[in-house]
Amino acid sequence: MHEMSIAQSLIRIIEQEMVRNRVDRLVRVKISYGRISAIVPEALQTAFQALTHNTHLEGAVLETSEIPLRAKCRSCFREFSGGDDLFVMTCSHCGAEFGHEIISGKEMFVEELEVE
Repeated sequence: MHEMSIAQSLIRIIEQEMVRNRVDRLVRVKISYGRISAIVPEALQTAFQALTHNTHLEGAVLETSEIPLRAKCRSCFREFSGGDDLFVMTCSHCGAEFGHEIISGKEMFVEELEVE
């Protein structure tokens, strides 16, 4: 379960921002993750809750938002949305199936912190 290490990194980032902004209480954190980042939101929630239990971050709400897959075609160079099949992405413009450049859908970032 790599979500545990992701949650640890997330908590480190949150704590750094809280120190930098001189705040004590985290109310809510919203993260965005790419569709092909292999993150299971429920597992990340569980890891976050476990790691913040009995800490100053306990009780903070973790919200997640999935970023859709977008690719740039290797043949016609146009952007298109990835479909349900993550192994074969067919360009909606020219029909090419392989070798596309992933533009979005594999990233993860903290989008918003609500603090007091």
